[in-house]
Amino acid sequence: MKIIIAGAGEVGFHLAKLLSYESQDITLIDSDKDSLSYAESHLDIRVLKGDATSISVMNEAQVSQSDLVIGVTSSETTNITLCLLAKQLGCKQTIARISNTEFLDYKDLIKFSEMGIDELISPEELAATEIKLLLSQSAFNDTYEFEEGLLIMVGVSLPAGAPFVGKTVQEAALIFPELHFMPIALQRRGTQFTLIPRGNTEFREEDQVYFITDRKGVEELYKLTGKKKEEIRNVMILGGSKVGTKAARDLCEQRFNVKIIEKDKNKAFEIADMLPNALVINGDCRNVELLEEESLESMDAFIAVTGNSETNIMSCLVAKSKKIKKTIALVENMDYFQISHSIGVDTLINKKLLAANNIFRYVRKGEVVALTRLNNLNAEILEFVVKASSEVNGELIRELDFPREASIGGVIRQGKGNIALGDFRIQEGDRVVVCCLPSAIPRIEKLFL
Repeated sequence: MKIIIAGAGEVGFHLAKLLSYESQDITLIDSDKDSLSYAESHLDIRVLKGDATSISVMNEAQVSQSDLVIGVTSSETTNITLCLLAKQLGCKQTIARISNTEFLDYKDLIKFSEMGIDELISPEELAATEIKLLLSQSAFNDTYEFEEGLLIMVGVSLPAGAPFVGKTVQEAALIFPELHFMPIALQRRGTQFTLIPRGNTEFREEDQVYFITDRKGVEELYKLTGKKKEEIRNVMILGGSKVGTKAARDLCEQRFNVKIIEKDKNKAFEIADMLPNALVINGDCRNVELLEEESLESMDAFIAVTGNSETNIMSCLVAKSKKIKKTIALVENMDYFQISHSIGVDTLINKKLLAANNIFRYVRKGEVVALTRLNNLNAEILEFVVKASSEVNGELIRELDFPREASIGGVIRQGKGNIALGDFRIQEGDRVVVCCLPSAIPRIEKLFL
């Protein structure tokens, strides 16, 4: 695929990095020379200096022959203009990053695809959705839903008391014979290696394990991991940023009691007018006394989404010391992800990473309909649609020539999520959820073409 990315910031760079692993033909456009030279020295891609909305720059990037143009600059206007022009000049597909979530609310009314924009991506919207999902599965530190919850991926750190610590995957399966979950990825404490579990893989204390499950399986996993499903009603949000405001609005709609702390006085008043059901406090979120005055101890969840990653992490650690059930910190620095599970904060989220992963599924071969990249793990979860021509069609799972670095977590068939074991036969139209290491992706894609 020939792909043009406009914007060499964190989203653009991360996207170009993911795509360069795939040996795609990538051109990165930006007006900032330093950002481009960094990208060029670290990635095997073509770079082009100039204004992304300049028609001469687009022609130089060969936009007429491109399969995909992605606008991820910090300017919404630039991204939208770029997509409109690129479509006119002959590009097959366009994606624009936006910051105004209103565009998504009126997506059905305003036909963006007729204008030339095939997909809109809002990092703020994605981060707010992620927060909402994390609060609904409170005991887990990572979660993702396929087909509106027909299959759910959850990540959990195994406590010492979990019934299957010290047991293999096979032995653990015997604890619950009516199996509603499947371990798909695992990381040992203190290592950076990702394992795809097999029957003889042993679970150990403080392993970070990712499971594919369904609604029933979530309840079983609570029991199995020794975690309690905490009732979360009272939520404190630090920072009235776009992410904070959007998350607060979504949570208020779901009848959560929301308290927002915002440093800027004018902004605090604006948010209070926008969100009449939330309690908005004007104050410095770094002030621990203020947090205590605002009864931090009585909160069930604490979400820090200020513009400063370090403030977010530190304030979450303060909240954690007060025995708060769930802490979520928004971080800008990708490097923090490598240590997310050892910091002490339940979950770190990065809106740029969420955006890049969301865009990434559009360039996958085979019928990839969903994709998520596991925080802190070198693994991806892909959802494929099985076609009549797919190699896997009509085959039993155990008879598939499946790479060792990958495993099938579950299959969605006719609106029902199934945990697929070895004797499950895959059919045309099935949606198959696969967890795999990057090295196995090309082989997996071939099976579903």
